[in-house]
Amino acid sequence: MIPRYSRPEMARIWAPERRYRLWLEVELAACEAMVRLGEVPAEDGASLRATFAGFSFSVADVARIEEIERTTKHDVIAFLTFLEEKGGLSARHLHKGMTSSDVLDTTLAVQLKEANALILAGIDRVRTAVKRRAHEHKATPMMGRSHGIHAEPITLGLKLAGWYDAWGRRREALERAGRAVAVGKLSGAVGTFASIDPRVEAFVMERMGLAGAEGAATQVVNRDRHAEFFCALATAAATLEQQATEVRHLQRTEVREAEEPFTAGQKGSSAMPHKRNPILSENLTGLSRLVRSYAVAALEDVALWHERDISHSSVERVIGPDATLALDFALQRFASLVDGWRVYPERMKENLASTGGLYEAQRVLLALVGKGVPRQEGYVLVQRNAMKVWEERVDFRTALKSDPDVRRVLSEAEIDGCFDLAYHQKHVDTIFRRVFGEG
Repeated sequence: MIPRYSRPEMARIWAPERRYRLWLEVELAACEAMVRLGEVPAEDGASLRATFAGFSFSVADVARIEEIERTTKHDVIAFLTFLEEKGGLSARHLHKGMTSSDVLDTTLAVQLKEANALILAGIDRVRTAVKRRAHEHKATPMMGRSHGIHAEPITLGLKLAGWYDAWGRRREALERAGRAVAVGKLSGAVGTFASIDPRVEAFVMERMGLAGAEGAATQVVNRDRHAEFFCALATAAATLEQQATEVRHLQRTEVREAEEPFTAGQKGSSAMPHKRNPILSENLTGLSRLVRSYAVAALEDVALWHERDISHSSVERVIGPDATLALDFALQRFASLVDGWRVYPERMKENLASTGGLYEAQRVLLALVGKGVPRQEGYVLVQRNAMKVWEERVDFRTALKSDPDVRRVLSEAEIDGCFDLAYHQKHVDTIFRRVFGEG
């Protein structure tokens, strides 16, 4: 992922210095387990601990490993060669009975676990911001829309309650997927433990802070786990785009019920000085598309040949960092957007009033039905007056009062009684209790 969309906290997880440190921790933990089992001389284990305790890989170390790899054409062998240069003869015990994927998959599990923790923290920040704004605008009336057309009134708080609820689901899904992917393996070439004791694997998994090891691994951890995780990221990105798209729609000039923060000195267009564009939510839309695209690649990785091939390797080198970096950045940006979102209640009222109460068509229909008018007949009566609003630009309530067929059933007072905005807000507290656990 390019630096523009990378937060340092997430970038550190995927930095080569961090990756090599995790590889080293896996190797040292396995060696320590073998010392305890009497398979590696204690003095060699002590020598390795003394050499590598607190060892941090420098830029120069990374360059040296890459230099070796240009000859070996194998990253793990290049890494082990580097360790032998540093650790001397005792380093011969590193990687004993192991295969490359034991190191790579266990490390990837740690990285994804750490990355998921940051993403969950990002979701928590979004939910905090959304909850605050939902309560702030719990009773702020606005037009609800379906197909982009005025439907019936809602409140901005209800819209945001829906956002909050969605992020709760996304958090639960990522917690589940995070547990599924926080699994490594240390079972050797094709997962049979032929050259390594299963107790070594158990020790390493605990030392690395993982949920455990693959029950029946091949040469790799099964990639359905990773597919589940990247699909959870993709679904979170879809939710993010859904809400970012709503921000964009509400900022359109014709609507302008809310808009992104526009800071001092900010410029909206190189050509048009008047522009205040929804650039943050448009950026989030693009990043969300990117994250979703990685789910397809992760699903393709599930079908490896036999006990494994390495067609997944090149994919994961890209999508592991990029998907988590992009979503992490996007969540933080969205939380900031919601915190600073400018809301215009007066404009919402103007839009509510713009059709002369047309949004009460259903209430009039129900009033007619309540007086004994067949539903389809009542529908025709209401619809023909509603169409006058669109086609003749007349006030809906006035049109209803002028319709003799309607007036034979409903009095003026009864028609007026159908036009009460509070009617649409009477269950807001109920919905807030369901979502937030409070009124």
